Order: sequence, then C-alpha cells, then structure tokens
Amino acid sequence: MKTLTLVLALAAVALAGCGSSSNEKAASTSTPTATATATATTGAASAGGGQVVKLAADPSALKFDKSTLTAKAGKVTLSMANPSGLPHAVSIEGNGVDKDGNTVEKGGTSTVTAKLKPGTYEFYCPVDGHRQAGMEGKLTVK
Repeated sequence: MKTLTLVLALAAVALAGCGSSSNEKAASTSTPTATATATATTGAASAGGGQVVKLAADPSALKFDKSTLTAKAGKVTLSMANPSGLPHAVSIEGNGVDKDGNTVEKGGTSTVTAKLKPGTYEFYCPVDGHRQAGMEGKLTVK
C-alpha cells in the first residue's frame, strides 16, 4: 500500500511538472504567434509587409491603366486584372529583382510578389512585344 501511494504521488508530481512545462511551452509559443500575427496585421494595415498594389491592363491598348505605382518597402504584390482580349502578365524588374507573374487571358489576374527595398523599379508586361509597345511603368518603393 505504501508503495502504491508513493507511485501515485510521484506520478502526480511528474504529471504536474509536465503539465506546467507544457503550459509554459504553449504560452511561449502562443505569445510569439500572437505577436507575429499582430505585426503582420499591422504591417498589412500600414502597407508595410504584405502590401498588394492593384492595376489593370488597358482593355483597348498595349498599356496599363497606371504608369506609376508606389509601395512601401517589404513584401509587395502587384495584382493586375486583365479585361483585355489579349493575354497579359505583370513583372517587376530593378535593384537585383527580376520576377515575372503568370500570363492570363481576358478576365484573369496576374500576380507577382517580391521583397523590395526602397528604390525605383520597372513594372511591365513580359508577353513578347508588349513592353516594347509601351506596356510598362515605374514603381517607387519608399
């Protein structure tokens, strides 16, 4: 009986110790997660990290609806709607960045995402001949 009581007491202490450790880990894990989520939400709200800049292809010419865009430094996504009957895409180039978005048909949306530092970049349509025809613009990152 004495041995059983001792075993039960040790098991209770071991479980309490594990439970406490587990709770500490859960608390420390959830605290950074909550902070990271708040930071990401705040960053997106202030247009810092995870900013989406929208533009569109012109439905009747080889150009975008905007020739200049601005964004804050960090993760930037250009999202281009394509109301044109021609296929289009959007790309970012400059300061060591050269990324192409997906080519989409009428009704589609091309996106390209890059981590951008402050500076000037070009955005353009990478479909053959479109950039040369004037489908490009300036992206200023602050």
